[in-house]
Amino acid sequence: MSRITIDEVKHVANLARLAITEEEAEQFQHQLDAIISFAEELNELDTDHVEPTSHVLDMNNVLREDEATKGLPQEEVLKNAPDSQGGYIKVPSIMD
Repeated sequence: MSRITIDEVKHVANLARLAITEEEAEQFQHQLDAIISFAEELNELDTDHVEPTSHVLDMNNVLREDEATKGLPQEEVLKNAPDSQGGYIKVPSIMD
């Protein structure tokens, strides 16, 4: 017995804005059923003494100190701007 119906597959496809055929719906039903079966197997594992993690690998963020540095000269910044005025990049108005 399948854990997911064809109608549920079509509903999920609709939510994802995917157009699928009947054959694709049947194929996805079998694939999703296999995924659900695997997830159910994982639920049988004893995880009482396993510490929750946010990532499977022990990782640390490697960040530099937040130090102020000198930026680019104004002329260099403005040379690639399509339009500038008074030392600033000029953009089209979006509000009246």
